[in-house]
Order: sequence, then structure tokens, then C-alpha cells
Amino acid sequence: MLVDATGLSAVRPDRPLFEDLSLAIASGDRLAVVGVNGTGKSTLLGALAGSRTPDAGTIRRGRGARIAHLDQDAPLPAGTVASVTGDRWEAAAVRDRLGLAGLEDRPTDELSGGQIKRVALARALLECGPPGGGPPDDADLLILDEPTNHLDVDAIAWLEEWLSTFRGGLLMVTHDRHVLDRVCNRMLELDRGGSYLHEGGYASYLEAKAERIDRAASAEAKRKNLAKVELAWLRRGAPARTSKPKARIETATALVEGGPSGGDVRDQALALHQGTPRLGDKVIEIHGLGADVEGRTLFDGVDLLLDPRERLGIVGPNGAGKTTMLRILAGEREPERGTIDVGPTVRLAMFSQDAAELDPDARVRDLVTGGKKEVSWQDTALMERFWFDSDTQWAPVSTLSGGERRRLQLLLVLLQQPNVLLLDEPTNDLDLDTLRLLEDFLDEWPGALIVVSHDRALLERTVADVLVIDGKGGAARRPGGLAAYLESRRTNRAKGKTEAKAPSGSKTAQAAAAPAQAAAAPAQRSTSPSTLRRELNAAERNLAKATKEVERIEADLQDAIGDHQRLADLGQQLTEARAAMDAAEDRWLTLAEEAEAVNPGLL
Repeated sequence: MLVDATGLSAVRPDRPLFEDLSLAIASGDRLAVVGVNGTGKSTLLGALAGSRTPDAGTIRRGRGARIAHLDQDAPLPAGTVASVTGDRWEAAAVRDRLGLAGLEDRPTDELSGGQIKRVALARALLECGPPGGGPPDDADLLILDEPTNHLDVDAIAWLEEWLSTFRGGLLMVTHDRHVLDRVCNRMLELDRGGSYLHEGGYASYLEAKAERIDRAASAEAKRKNLAKVELAWLRRGAPARTSKPKARIETATALVEGGPSGGDVRDQALALHQGTPRLGDKVIEIHGLGADVEGRTLFDGVDLLLDPRERLGIVGPNGAGKTTMLRILAGEREPERGTIDVGPTVRLAMFSQDAAELDPDARVRDLVTGGKKEVSWQDTALMERFWFDSDTQWAPVSTLSGGERRRLQLLLVLLQQPNVLLLDEPTNDLDLDTLRLLEDFLDEWPGALIVVSHDRALLERTVADVLVIDGKGGAARRPGGLAAYLESRRTNRAKGKTEAKAPSGSKTAQAAAAPAQAAAAPAQRSTSPSTLRRELNAAERNLAKATKEVERIEADLQDAIGDHQRLADLGQQLTEARAAMDAAEDRWLTLAEEAEAVNPGLL
């Protein structure tokens, strides 16, 4: 046994984070902690690692057990990158895998936020020795708080492999659903002060959570029915006596008052839609774009034409220039070469990956309302729709969790009502519930979207094409999204080929690639991959709406038992709704077959 915790509790001034939590971790365990931002995930990890003290409970650690801990804030000691990670060949290999090659002599106080997090991750992994086992003084328990933040796709894939072969115990918080499913075998959910342990990975957790919610809803329905009966009994007069049995009264009162606590802002859906102004046909046109940093060319000769329903992801290794590209598009940085032409109806907003841009002393309500003395009920309702309750609205930014700060940043961006949205690592520190709602929002958002993200699940769902910045000065647009790009890389590696070294974002490189793509494409209707992807998403939304309508009518039928006229009307509505659902399903299947034939990466 590595760690045995009993009766742990942690509270905020306004509410409990978790109460009476007990947990045991042994070698070979792969445990992920999940829950809405602000439920105490990082607090729990810090308590188990010994860097924080819980408000109640006991923690026993195994005799001689050593713990390696990656904190969310990831502080580093003074020195160079090489001195704080070590000079062994293993350290050099880990640094290279995490995108830190070339930074060995850089002082830690000169690193960017992303570089600091990667160096701290390297230190934690190296404390554990090689994943298959090492010297006796290597750490037995690895605790990681959001380890995939600031990693590129290749680094995350390598980290998955490393963690899957690590023989010690693993405890982590991550929003990366691929990592959760591939690495973890247990999930601990924190929810409104309670804790629930689920066996299996992310998919198993979702199933178990849905079952728990259904059981709770069923129990609440039964409680309400009993409460109605008892309430009617309390209100009824007693002709034979003037008082009712005290025990019966107490039981009735407990039933009437004993439902789930109300007023939790998380009971309502996260409302991301704040309005989107009309976007004309001309969005952003880029010609011959190039950018340099410290004498090194990040990319050159990039041509892009963004349309009003653009869904473009930007991928590439750390340091390749992805954020630089976004900053140029946002007008925050001038390019060294090329031109950018922005349409007259464009209203652009950027969701930065740097939460440090928020004033730590400012209160949430002051940032949202612009410091108005009188806060309207509309402002209060808006903050509640973003899951900031009355207590959190008065809280300074410095007291918020990392995920709550990111949610506040997102609210401030959407308040600008953009029609072109630039997202730089939007999933960093967000909880899984908020992530799924963000994906739903982006799926239906009517404006143009350009997103930099290491989150494969987000990219697979939200983008139709990717702009690949290769880290060698080249940049090229690839149709088919992330899946098609990764598949092409696997194919090239299998054939022993390398990525094209020419600035493939140029017109010459794109023209050279066009004949090969055309020859490989099967005979299909002349629909671009991005258009086909949008049609497929629209068909999927229509199918979901039609299915919900059928379920609604079926529920109404249960309530209409005994009303023959209403039953007849609802029966006719159900017939029509099922026909609409069948048609929507046929449309989706047709588009899915076409997408599979054109490019498997579209699905």
C-alpha cells in the first residue's frame, strides 16, 4: 500500500470541497480524479502528496514510499533546465520527448509558462526512473495535475506510452479523454462535497455516472410522491383527536424538506451563447505570410483563405509558431512578411492560454460588469449561467481554481460577441463537463473558428481541416482534420518518408499536391471535405433533435393516460415524429457513407 487516506475533508469559506473521503492507492493502480472545476481535485492531489494539509482526516503513507508530484502551479528551483532535470542520458531523452531540446542552458526564471510546466513534468517523470522499474530510491507513486497541458500531440502520445508501462501507482487529474481511457483503470469523481469511485476508464465512468444520476432521479421522484401523501395527511383535520403522532409529523416534515439541496448553479446548463453578429463572405485572407523569432523562421509563404463557417485547427510541435500565428491573426503581432486582409464585418476575439492576464485582486463580478457599482439582475443571471454562484461572484480571482479562471476567461471573451473566434489551448484546466459543453457550443456556433489545441478529442469533433506548422519553417493546410493528418504521418513513417521540407503553405507546394489528391479521390459529388463535414454535423444535430422530440412525446403519452382525446393527438404526433427521425437518420447514414468514401478522417 502506497497511500491510505481516511475521512478526508477540505472546505472553502463558502462551501465544502469534499467530505469524509477515503481512498487507498497501491502499486499498479491507475486512478484519475474528475469533477467540475472548483470541487477540490488539485487540493486532494496536494493533500495526498503532502504539499497541502486537509481540514480533517488522516493520511498514512507506506513505509519507505516515495512520491513524485507535478503540481498545477509547477514551481521550479533556481538554475538551468539541465541542472534541475539532471545530466543523465535519461534526462536528455525525456527533455527531447517533451519539446525541451535546445533549452538545456536556459535559466528557469526565463522560461515561459508552458516551458515551466514541461520542465516540471520532466522532473517528476525522472524521479520515477525508467517506467519499467529502476533503482530503489525511485518514486513509487506518481501524482500528476494536468500533465498534458502545453504538450503537443507527439509528446502526449509518448507520455501515454510511458505511463502505461510505469509499474508504480499513478494518481492524476487530466482533461485528456484519450489518456483517461488508455491509461486509467479507476476514476474518482468529486461532486458537491461527495466522492464516487468508478471502475474502468473514461467511457465506463460516463456510464456509471449516468446510472447514478438515474438512480438519484428515481429516488427523488419517489420521495416527492411520498411527500405529497404525507403533506396531504398533515393538512387534513383529525376529527377524533386534536393532535397527530409526533413521529409521523417528523417523518412527513423530513420527506417534504429532504430533497436535494436547491440553488446550485451547476444544475442548469452552461450558457455559452451570447449572440453572434452577421459575418459577411469576406473573413480573413492571408498571402505569403511569414514570421521569425530570434533569427529563426517559424513559417513562411503561408496562403490561407478563411470562409464564414471556417473550422480550422492549427497543429505542430511545441515552439513551431502556433500561438504566433494566432496572435498575428488577432492583430497582436505584426508578421515579418506577407499581408493580412480582414473583412469589414469581422468581429474577432481571442481566448488566450495565459490565465495570468487576469488581475488576481479583481473580483469576478467586477471583471464581468466592468466595475459597475450597481450590478443588474441580468449580470447576476449571466454569471450564474457560467456556474459562478453568489459567493464566487464576490471572490477575487486569486482564490479561484485554475479551471474556474479559464471559465471566467471564456465568459469575458464571449461577452465581446465575436463572429471570428481564435482559441489558444482552450481545454487547459477545464473540467470534463465544461469541455463537453464547449464542444457542443462550437459545433453549433455560426461564426468562423480557428483553434490551437493538443486535445485530440476536441480537434476531432470541432475542426474540418488542420494547418500543420512543421517546426522547420513550413506550413500547409491539410483537409480531413486531425485524424487524416495523423494517418498520413503514420503512412509516411511506415514508408520511411519524411515530411516535405519546402514551405508547403505556398501556392507551388499546394499545386503540386493537388494532382495526387485528385487521383486518389474516388468518384464522388464535387463537395469539399469541409462542406461535407459541416453537412454531416448538421445532419447529426437534426437527428439528435428529432430523437429528443420522439422521447418528449413518449413521455407526454405516459402523463396523458386516461385522456383519450389527448392520447389520440399525441399518437398522431408520435407517428410524424418517428417518420422525421427515420428521415434524419437516413440522411446522416448517407452523408456518413459518402464521408467514409471520400476521407475516413471526416468521421
